[in-house]
Amino acid sequence: MKWLAKINLGVVIERLGTFKSALFLLTVISLCLFTGYRLGNYYHYFQITNLEQQKVRLEQLYQQQENNIARIHTLEVELAVEQLANQKAQGLLKSAAKQQFEVKKQLAFYEKIMAPEKQAAGLFVENINIQATKIPNKYHFQVTLVQQQLKRRYSKGYLELIFKGREGDQAVTLKLADVAELNKKDLQFSFQYFQIINGEFTLPVNFTPENVLVSAILTQSRWQKYAKKDKSVSWQVSQ
Repeated sequence: MKWLAKINLGVVIERLGTFKSALFLLTVISLCLFTGYRLGNYYHYFQITNLEQQKVRLEQLYQQQENNIARIHTLEVELAVEQLANQKAQGLLKSAAKQQFEVKKQLAFYEKIMAPEKQAAGLFVENINIQATKIPNKYHFQVTLVQQQLKRRYSKGYLELIFKGREGDQAVTLKLADVAELNKKDLQFSFQYFQIINGEFTLPVNFTPENVLVSAILTQSRWQKYAKKDKSVSWQVSQ
């Protein structure tokens, strides 16, 4: 910029004259304006071009984001379907395992009856099942009796149930006759292979049962001796 300081306008005007000096200055100013205009247009074009490129890039990013969101939603749906299928498969496996257990249980039950040589001989209490009813403190019981003998005769006798529990701090024992409207005939049995005896009973409100004692009593007759078969189980109510 030192060369600008060396220019003496007075000398320039004196040498060129007033008119030529004015014309020279106008030319220089016009040239500066034209150059600035062209540079400005170029920069403006550059800015517009860059802005358009950024818009295109932004639209591409938005489209990519939408595609990713759609893919995520698809994967979430597939995952939910897989989870439902897995839950259903687990449910089927549990159901199949439960059915297999029940079949094995039934086979074992009938094996005791039809193949007594594989088991201990005699009459015994196979199962005790207690179910709740819709009435509070009222229950339904089911007792299964099985006979295992190579030479089978009819086993005849009757059933007794005793409920052991507590009323407050006191231990209490209740007989079935105390809590049920059943007579001895309702509890009699006479069978060659197996028999199921059912009934209902109502426990006192303040009574908390803990154990159930079932006794199958064989009455003495010409064909059988007196015997008593007991089975005690913890109180458990099935729905």
